[in-house]
Amino acid sequence: MTGVLADTSVWIAYFKGRSEDKRVSDALDYLLSGDEAIVNDVILTELLPAMQARGEMEAADLMGSVRCPSLEIDWRGLRSLQKDCIRAGINKIGIPDLIIAQQAMRLDVPLFSLDKHFELIAKAAPLRLWPKQHRNTRRKS
Repeated sequence: MTGVLADTSVWIAYFKGRSEDKRVSDALDYLLSGDEAIVNDVILTELLPAMQARGEMEAADLMGSVRCPSLEIDWRGLRSLQKDCIRAGINKIGIPDLIIAQQAMRLDVPLFSLDKHFELIAKAAPLRLWPKQHRNTRRKS
């Protein structure tokens, strides 16, 4: 499959339109214009109910129009991924984040997220992050 799985954090920044997230909005606009953005049912379930309840139908319709491949959860694989994270000293990764990471790896697509949990997961698993220029890096002292 081609595309980029856009995580909940990216969509929240996109719809809030905060000026400091202009580069995030530009990047997601780029993916949307090329039909490269992907979501999954976890991401939709985290966002759509609140959008619909608040009457934000334009935003909900946009999200509903994005490709949403079927989600196959490999629970044994999730436990293994969580174990690998714990062994790497990465604790408190939530099940939704593990499911999102697992799907990106299964589809062999990069993940676009502002959530630091995914940067940590990528240290313990073959999770690709997109785009590299949006990764927050620590400054050396």
